[in-house]
Amino acid sequence: MKFKLNLLRVAALGLAAASLGAGAQTVRIANQGDALSMDPHSLNESLQLSVTSNVYEPLVGRAKDLSVTPALATSWKQTSPTVWRFELRKGVQFHDGTPFTADDVLFSLARTQVDGSDMKSYTNDVKDVRKINDHTVEIETTAPFPILPDVLTQVFIMSKKWAETNQATRPVDRRKGIENAASFRANGTGPFRLRERQPNVRTTFVRNGTYWDKIEGNVQEVIFTPIGSDATRVAALLSGEVDVMEPVPVQDIERINASAGAQALVAPELRTIFLGMDQRRDELLYSSVKGKNPFKDKRVRQAFYQAIDIEGIKRTVMRGASAPTALMIGPGINGFDPAQNKRLPFDPEASKKLLAEAGYPQGFEVTMNCPNDRYVNDARICQTVAANLARVGVKINLAAETKGTYFPKILRRDTSFYLLGWTPSTYDAHNAMNALMACPNDKGAGQFNLGAYCNPKFDELTRAVQSEGDKAKRQAMIKEAFDLHTADVGHLPLHQQSLAWGVSKKVKVVQRGDNYLDFKWITVGR
Repeated sequence: MKFKLNLLRVAALGLAAASLGAGAQTVRIANQGDALSMDPHSLNESLQLSVTSNVYEPLVGRAKDLSVTPALATSWKQTSPTVWRFELRKGVQFHDGTPFTADDVLFSLARTQVDGSDMKSYTNDVKDVRKINDHTVEIETTAPFPILPDVLTQVFIMSKKWAETNQATRPVDRRKGIENAASFRANGTGPFRLRERQPNVRTTFVRNGTYWDKIEGNVQEVIFTPIGSDATRVAALLSGEVDVMEPVPVQDIERINASAGAQALVAPELRTIFLGMDQRRDELLYSSVKGKNPFKDKRVRQAFYQAIDIEGIKRTVMRGASAPTALMIGPGINGFDPAQNKRLPFDPEASKKLLAEAGYPQGFEVTMNCPNDRYVNDARICQTVAANLARVGVKINLAAETKGTYFPKILRRDTSFYLLGWTPSTYDAHNAMNALMACPNDKGAGQFNLGAYCNPKFDELTRAVQSEGDKAKRQAMIKEAFDLHTADVGHLPLHQQSLAWGVSKKVKVVQRGDNYLDFKWITVGR
């Protein structure tokens, strides 16, 4: 009943929007979870970045085909191997009317590097940001960084004046549950403004009438509603109560396509789903093993890997809508080599043997952390992995929870064994190498390497990949690095999931491979 009442309020807002003028349109979007904050630097999670990217903008944007395109910067060039110069767009205003200048760029890049920021891995190699004039900045990196423009597509620019006025000069720390004005309010330069924010209930956006660029779609208002229940979300689409929803449960794709008013848009996603293990602590936080850490032993990591029936997960959990992988990146990411994408065989007997050799002939007990509202069938994947491991003697205590509590917990590294998904936002292997697999440091490298896998040779190759301009040499380095990680069984890659959006036949959207939904490209009623 609560959901129905909310939808009545949504419908009322839609009527209000329709009265704005001829051609005014409202689109209602539902997702299984909510964006956890309006602060664009507080959580490096794709749903949050997808939502806030409609309000905030980077220097360099992405076109419909994911190629880089000018955004708040009109052009950029390297003036030396370690220096990039960006010419900023003139005449741009933040939503409160404040002019956009170089000062906002310096402020925003510095803000991504302070404690509490979840975006450090994007700017950890930025040595200095200099203001040349009000509409020109130079970014100096610690080493040559040919893909810096690609990296900056995820670094959104905030108003220095607004952040200072609202005591939001530092991003909120999701690990500590701290909030500030930027958590609930927003002041960007993007095509949509935040009108109302009710966390976990409803967030409303309205078209920015002073936007610097032409807005292709005709939407005037967007109402974003989290609906955790798969069945309720599908019913809302089929009844016309929502216009766009995701993810579509794989078992409901055919049902939606058979309906009169909706369709399922299904396409490959660039995200890789994987499992990580605490390899740093001398004793795991949540395990029956005392006095040592079994995940420090490669034989144990390999035993877990070979106990997982990935084809069974594809068949029974994902209904075929996944591509099993042996790598931490998938097709579509620069550096992916299909010749390397060969998983170790599913072999429970080999797993038992490896566990016995490592000193755990009877297995052991460990807690596994998992979200239940972030990835496609995430909780069911974890349940199936737990059942697979039980067959080789490992008892999994599954802790599945909403991402609102899950992410703060694992980002504190308060975990022994966890599931995570990652889309390299630069569409380049270096992003995954630097953020997921490099040894963690206080500069942002390995920021999402939550189990602290560490191989100094891998780090050396990561730094070399960042700086290398020769494509063939760079690809050889990426291959060598991934071979090292595979040999170490540094993580347990599972699969690339498929995108599945449910969309009303009255609505046209652009489905990007990174699962971002751009409001500016949505058209209703044509």
